[in-house]
Amino acid sequence: MIVKMLHEKGLKAEHAYTAAFASIGLSVVSWCGSMKAEAAGTARADRWGIFVGEWAPTFFALGLALANYERDHDLLHSPAH
Repeated sequence: MIVKMLHEKGLKAEHAYTAAFASIGLSVVSWCGSMKAEAAGTARADRWGIFVGEWAPTFFALGLALANYERDHDLLHSPAH
């Protein structure tokens, strides 16, 4: 399972959530940068912003999957009360 492998490599839900929020910010930055740096205009800037913005839901989903895995993993490996 990919989530288990990522967890074992040290990736945590907080890392994925941070990447999601960063991609939202990067989407705005890439849109603004494309508007100023390229002569292609709004259409090209919109494509860049949307392309980077589409990463956020993937990172949020990965964060949720990791959070569920971490919760279940902690429940299975915690000492019985």
